[in-house]
Amino acid sequence: MSADYQVQNHVAVITLNNPPVNGLGLATRTAAVEALQRAELDPSVKAVVITGAGKAFSGGADIREFNSPKALTEPTLHTLIRTAEGLSKPVVAAIHSVCMGGGLELALGCAYRVAVPGAQIALPEVKLGLLPGAGGTQRLPRVIGLEAALDMIVTGNPVPSEKLAGTLFDEVFPAGTDLVAAAVGFANRIADVRPLPKVRERKVEHADAQAFLAAARAKVKAAAGAFPAPLECVETIAAAVDMPFEEGCKFERSRFIYLTQTVESKALRHAFFAERAASKIPDVPADTLVREIKSAAVVGAGTMGGGIAMNFANAGIPVTILEMKQEALDKGLATIRKNYENTVRKGKLTPEKCEQRMALVKGTLAYEDIGQADIVIEAVFEDMGVKETVFRQLDTVMKPGAILASNTSTLDLDKIAAFTQRPQDVIGLHFFSPANVMKLLEIVRGAQTGKDVLATALALSKKLKKTGVVSGVCDGFIGNRMVEQYIRQAGFLLDEGALPQQVDQAIEKFGFAMGPFRMGDLAGNDIGWYIRKRRAVEMPEVAYSKTADLLCEQGRFGQKTGAGWYDYQAGDRTPHPSAAVDGMIIQHSKDLGVERRAISDEEIVERLVYALVNEGAKILEEGIALRASDIDMVYLSGYGFPLFRGGPMFYADTVGLPKVLAAIEKYARGYHGEAWKPAGLLRKLAEEGRGFNA
Repeated sequence: MSADYQVQNHVAVITLNNPPVNGLGLATRTAAVEALQRAELDPSVKAVVITGAGKAFSGGADIREFNSPKALTEPTLHTLIRTAEGLSKPVVAAIHSVCMGGGLELALGCAYRVAVPGAQIALPEVKLGLLPGAGGTQRLPRVIGLEAALDMIVTGNPVPSEKLAGTLFDEVFPAGTDLVAAAVGFANRIADVRPLPKVRERKVEHADAQAFLAAARAKVKAAAGAFPAPLECVETIAAAVDMPFEEGCKFERSRFIYLTQTVESKALRHAFFAERAASKIPDVPADTLVREIKSAAVVGAGTMGGGIAMNFANAGIPVTILEMKQEALDKGLATIRKNYENTVRKGKLTPEKCEQRMALVKGTLAYEDIGQADIVIEAVFEDMGVKETVFRQLDTVMKPGAILASNTSTLDLDKIAAFTQRPQDVIGLHFFSPANVMKLLEIVRGAQTGKDVLATALALSKKLKKTGVVSGVCDGFIGNRMVEQYIRQAGFLLDEGALPQQVDQAIEKFGFAMGPFRMGDLAGNDIGWYIRKRRAVEMPEVAYSKTADLLCEQGRFGQKTGAGWYDYQAGDRTPHPSAAVDGMIIQHSKDLGVERRAISDEEIVERLVYALVNEGAKILEEGIALRASDIDMVYLSGYGFPLFRGGPMFYADTVGLPKVLAAIEKYARGYHGEAWKPAGLLRKLAEEGRGFNA
């Protein structure tokens, strides 16, 4: 059973019991309906209390049943709510901890609602590109008012139960109250009250609903961007004002079904499940024992090292930063303090919290001082010789069982592990800059990385509030290996006739947070220059446009030097097109003997995005990434790929792989066509009519 039934003092207590959050799956719905019918038929029962076992009243629909026939099998959530609403005896929802989505819709179908403080109340469907589909848009405005309901439904953000006392809740008991006992007492007090209050019979109260809704439409439309769900939420809430209850419910259902078919909602749901799938590694059982991380160390106090250290301090884990020179250490610690003080100035952190976090960060110039840390992360210059020096030293000083991690973004982790006598303890933890802000953490699994070390890294990523994605070992891992092909195409487009501003604008219009040239200026063009020099030795056959090298030879490294692909003014990050750079690009085409041509925005987007897709297919083929959705998570959380398009591999599926393959084959016949060898997996799936995420 997924709902427990017992009678206490003439009150039937129905406890939803489907861990971890009492999702309203088919078994739970069936058991709850049967329990309600049993209470209805029992003459000794005067009232009913519905509550939830464990750590939730109910988190809503059971995500394990999404996109499965069970979600629509009777009794549906609508049937469960109608059963509770139609009982001849009062039904009281007793709410604690979490009450979200379908869980809140069920509570709204009950005659009464009671709660304890601190419960999180929400209708978060908009975050999956949907709207509440079981009466939530019709009932909530009738209970808490039009404005409060619209805010809750359009943002999807939770509200603490105590803020809804007197509106949503008939009673909020004091903290520490035994909820079930108090709810049974409440149920006995109202057991004989007739007629039973029904939310559906209330009217939506507002002084000027139409004026408010008109203003809300304009505001939501401006904020929603490419996502249709927020505006659809406003329209279905408007139906609660303008239509009788049953008509409003039918309208809500039609808009819910429409949204389920939109690409934007499919993309958001894909991302939701992809994030959960990323932490599941087939050969690492869920019960693998993880190592305890009570203290950390970081080697290197630069931008990256400082940002990594902040992650540990934010999570309450003491961290020691090791540097070779006092000046570098002082500068790094001062930058961390400045970052925290900026957050305090913005009102996002209290001065007390700032000092607590700074107290967790220590600095040292001696390797011996970090030897007892549970994990050490190397964040030094991206050069194998430098990494070797650090790892040989770490191998000597770190205690047995300590995890030795490298923040390398491209180098061979297995070579790094071989510098130690304990390759099983070595792992890649590739943070993205700024490390204290960016969500992505690429977890690089070496050939000999221990399963417990991998499990510990995944657990740590959650503690640090990161999206951890596992990658195998190859040059650039998942993200940088793919972005290199994207950047190569951006360079070739310059040779052929485009200019940086056009390329950036086209891909930003597609939805990227930042185009490749603005991204280069932000990260530092010298980083790519250094990698290309290494490539010229290791892979001389791989061609690049020379424009980026010419730019770097002029010292135009980007924002840090005040000039890159764009010009910048002191203290201002706004990119201004550079006549000098445009002239250099045009001259370079002449020097190559390439006749410049007009290039459409469509071609720019196809070449940049399909370069990602094709390399992503090779990464999948080689087993570097476990699943296509892992690649999508890397790009959604670390590279500014538009969320409403679901990531490069999901986007390719929506376009259709035969169409993607045809475009790649066309570009393979053009300028630097050798960069476009179609991945075998892409060709195979296209021929079979399947997608990467099938």
